[in-house]
Amino acid sequence: MSFTVFQFHPQIQTALNNCGYESPTPIQEQAIPPVLDGRDILGLAQTGTGKTAAFVLPVLQRLHAGPKGKTRALIIAPTRELAEQTHDYIGKMAKQTHLCSVVIYGGVSKQAQKNKIRQGADIVVACPGRLLDLVNDRAIDLSAVEMLILDEADHMFDKGFLPDIRKILKNLPRKRQTLVFSATMPKEIRSLAEDILTKPVTVQIDHTKPAATISHVFYQVEQSNKTALLKKILKEKNIATAIVFTRTKHKAKNLALQLQKTGCKATSLQGNLSQQKRQLALDGFKKGTFNILVATDIAARGIDVSQISHVINFDMPATAETYTHRTGRTGRASHSGEALTFATVDDHKMTRAIERSLGTNLIFEKESGSKGKLQAPLETMQKQKPARKTGKKTSPARGKRKSKGNNRAVACDFGLSAWA
Repeated sequence: MSFTVFQFHPQIQTALNNCGYESPTPIQEQAIPPVLDGRDILGLAQTGTGKTAAFVLPVLQRLHAGPKGKTRALIIAPTRELAEQTHDYIGKMAKQTHLCSVVIYGGVSKQAQKNKIRQGADIVVACPGRLLDLVNDRAIDLSAVEMLILDEADHMFDKGFLPDIRKILKNLPRKRQTLVFSATMPKEIRSLAEDILTKPVTVQIDHTKPAATISHVFYQVEQSNKTALLKKILKEKNIATAIVFTRTKHKAKNLALQLQKTGCKATSLQGNLSQQKRQLALDGFKKGTFNILVATDIAARGIDVSQISHVINFDMPATAETYTHRTGRTGRASHSGEALTFATVDDHKMTRAIERSLGTNLIFEKESGSKGKLQAPLETMQKQKPARKTGKKTSPARGKRKSKGNNRAVACDFGLSAWA
C-alpha cells in the first residue's frame, strides 16, 4: 500500500516523497482514512508505530483548504520533548503548505511564545500547564479550534494533567473533531475518552505486545549488583546506542555520573534538569556526543532517535504495558533491537506479567550454563503445590504463542557474588 492512496494534497505528498516515506505503517493505514472523514479516533498503539504521522498528515490535509492565520488545530502532549518532536515533524510535512505551527511549554520565555501566537498559528502543539497559563492570560484564542489531538494521554494522567485538560476543554468549541492516542488505557483515560469522543473509531495496533523485531534478555540479579552488571554489559556487548531506564530521577543522575567515570559517553535525562540542560542532553544523544542515555519513564516520553540498538531496564517497569513502551524505543522501522532487563527476586510477579505479554516462556540461564525457569522469591515457591508426576510430556499452556523472528526471550542469573 502506498501513501498515494490517501490522495493528500500535492504539497503534502511532495514532503512525504522528500522524506522517503513510501508505505504507511499499520496505525497510519487504519487511522488516516477515518480522520480524513472527520471521525473521532481512539488510537491504541505502542511507541515507534508511526502514530505522529497518523494524525499530523490528515490534520494538514483538513486544514489546507481553510483560512490561515488562526488556531484551528490543537495538539496536547505531556512533555516538552514530545511537543518539540511533533512540532518539528509538522515543520517537515507542512513546509510547502503555508500552514504555521507553534510549540508551547514551560521552562522558557512566556512572552516569546505570546509573540509567536500573535503572528498567527494554524496549529498549536502544547503542554497542558503552559497552555492553561496562556489561556488564563487571554494570550491565546481557542474558539476556532476544529481539531483536538491528545497525544500519549496515559502519560498525561501519570503526570496529573487531567484536571488541566478538562479546564482547557471548556475553552474549546463543542463541535470539533477529537483524536485521543494512548499507549495504555487506564480506567481514567477511558473515562476521559468516553466524555470527549463522539462515536469514535477505535484503532488498536498490538498496544500491549512488543514489536517482533526486538529480542528480550532477562538477568536475575541482586539489587546491589545492578551497577556492576551494567558496566560489564556495556564493556562486553556491542552496544551502539542505548537508553537505560531507572525508576527515579536521583538514580538516573547518579548512574550516568558513575558510567561517565568508567569512560562511557553517558548522560541523563530527568525531570530535575532545566529545559536548556534537557535539550543539550537530548541533542547530544541524537548527534552521537553521548551513546548512553539514562532516563526515567517520564523524561523519556517523546524521545525520537532512530536505530537505538539497546534498551536496558535497570529497574523493572511498573506494568507490562510500560515494558512494551520502553522497549519500543529500539527495533524501529524494521531494524532489529535488543531489550535487556535486570530483575531481582522481588520482581517475580512483574516478570511473569511480561512473560505473558511476550507470549513465550523465559529461559533461565545460570552462570554455569545450565538452564531452567526464572526463579521466584522463596516465600512464593513455598506456597506452590508440587507438580503431579504423570510421566507424560507437558504441552505448552493454551494461549501461549511461539516467538517469531527476533522476538525471543532469555533470562540469566547473576547472584550475590556476581560481578562483586
